[in-house]
Amino acid sequence: MHELGITQGIIELVAERAAGAKVNVLRLEIGKLSAIMPDAIRFCFDLCAQDTALDGAQLEIIEIPGRGRCRQCGGELAMEDFLARCECGSIDLECIAGEQLKIKEMEVV
Repeated sequence: MHELGITQGIIELVAERAAGAKVNVLRLEIGKLSAIMPDAIRFCFDLCAQDTALDGAQLEIIEIPGRGRCRQCGGELAMEDFLARCECGSIDLECIAGEQLKIKEMEVV
């Protein structure tokens, strides 16, 4: 489960940015096409946050839907996975949203 390492990295980065302040809320954006499972991040969060500035913090995850742009016709479409097909029939798609993992914001005391 690579989400454990990802969660540890997020907590280290946020704790460093908090500069000793206690973090009450952490908001993440996770794209549906990112290959990161939000439920796995939630599962790992409390364990990884123990004895850090994020101990007891609330984790909020905003899931960003996948979006693509067809390189043939220029149309945009929702993408559930990378096997999507444009209405014009093309599979030559550029992913324009949904791959990100972003620390959106943190609330500190």
